[in-house]
Amino acid sequence: MILYNGKIYTMDNKEVVQALKIDNDKIIKVGKNEDVLALKKVNEECINLEGKTVIPGLNDSHMHLYGFGAMLKMVNLMNVTSIKDIITKVQDFINVHKIPQGSWVRGRGWNQDYFTDGKTYLTKADLDKISKDHPIILSRACGHMAVVNSKALEVCGIDKMTNQVEGGEFDLDLGIFKEHALGLIMGNIPKPTIFEIKQALMEAMKYANSKGLTSVQTDDLSHAGTFSDVLKAYEQLRDEGKLTCRIYEQCLLDKEELLEFISLGYKTGVGDEYFKIGPYKILSDGSLGARTAALSRKYADDISTDGVMCYTQEILDDLILTAHQNGFQIATHCIGDRAMKMVLDSYEKALTIANRDNHRHGIIHCQITTNKLIKRFKELNILAYIQPIFLHYDLHIVEDRVGKELAETSYAFKTFVDTGIHTSLGTDCPVEALDTMSNIYCAVNRCDLNGNPIGGWNPQEKLSVYEALFHYTQDSAYASFSENIKGSLSEGKLADFVVLSDDIMEINTLKIKDIKVLQTYVGGKLVYQDKEIRQ
Repeated sequence: MILYNGKIYTMDNKEVVQALKIDNDKIIKVGKNEDVLALKKVNEECINLEGKTVIPGLNDSHMHLYGFGAMLKMVNLMNVTSIKDIITKVQDFINVHKIPQGSWVRGRGWNQDYFTDGKTYLTKADLDKISKDHPIILSRACGHMAVVNSKALEVCGIDKMTNQVEGGEFDLDLGIFKEHALGLIMGNIPKPTIFEIKQALMEAMKYANSKGLTSVQTDDLSHAGTFSDVLKAYEQLRDEGKLTCRIYEQCLLDKEELLEFISLGYKTGVGDEYFKIGPYKILSDGSLGARTAALSRKYADDISTDGVMCYTQEILDDLILTAHQNGFQIATHCIGDRAMKMVLDSYEKALTIANRDNHRHGIIHCQITTNKLIKRFKELNILAYIQPIFLHYDLHIVEDRVGKELAETSYAFKTFVDTGIHTSLGTDCPVEALDTMSNIYCAVNRCDLNGNPIGGWNPQEKLSVYEALFHYTQDSAYASFSENIKGSLSEGKLADFVVLSDDIMEINTLKIKDIKVLQTYVGGKLVYQDKEIRQ
């Protein structure tokens, strides 16, 4: 296949070309129209791009593909603005879907900071108004906190005799569970079948393709049955030719599961171009919105807490060293600066004990940072996985949560890039929407999706459009050890690319969020086409 007469941003040394030629699943020629068309074979398909913009396939460096697919079957509570509306929405969901008494009802996406009737958490009393016959769990948008009703507590056998969980906490009176305490509930919810996992993944990939994603680095293993069920689902989809995204699995496992995983021969890099084992994933702290991100000081708007560390320093050291010594790249969730320091300490200890070149260990989120911490990233050669779309919500709360001083050095995207730290972009979907153009918009404008504040929040940390694209393609590929096969539209690389409705490099940056994906190709195969484009 040949595509010509386009504006093709290769993301390879800022080269812009008119045409590219694909053979099987790889790009074999890029250049001017006449040079590429001269290679046309008999009956070869040629597509006139009519001046449209083409970019490499986008690569979400951290999300939850199964979680997003599963959420499509739950009550979607994103952007709900009152507790009253949540009660009505869940009641309607139960009635419309005719959910039998005793069956679980799940929802996700609520955020108390969006409530117009008072910024208070949902409680057990609210959920009891929905139903006392269905066990109900409604997860906050961040996924680090959930509220349940009385029936759920009854089904799970949780009462005043139940001990608190290390690395988590729960309040029986309020029905609120945070961090590791969520396991008390989740362990009692029926697990999906392999068929159901596959269906959820296919729905999620279909949506991801519509947003220009051709690769995703996804944390799924602990969110659907056993890790072996998830692996079987992915492997079956691959063998059936139904993977329309290239998957790099971020493996969230406890110590016992990790040792079993290792014994089965798994480590980073096992797999192929469509499904590959990625890093060992660790959750070290919580979220800023739920005030469970581990800070070096008390929360400015709640001095009763400084967040929740999911592990002690000793346990973190052990987990990271075990994975490091057994051939794993490691990616650790850190939102608070205290969590980040502890994880960097663990990385440094592991590298001191068993130095390894090109380890590509990283930290996911990197939200509440200091200049000293960023300097340590560079010294230890640690990757940063950032989610610019978080700014849509977080820029409105961060100073209230952590204080002005710490906020000024946080979400420091440009500082990471200028320091020479490999920095990749993702959305953490379904924590935030799987919306690639809004993600780039937030990276370059530093404002919410309504355009506030004018000029951007901490505007010195804005990325250029080229930088945002580079770190959404090339550096995301680097985060998965695949920069030599994808991330740019270069000769010899995989033919993963996206056709856009507008020139992303030239359009007013405030309109980037409105750019539409017209077509998405994976390995030269069309996996998504917008209704507006016809060949």
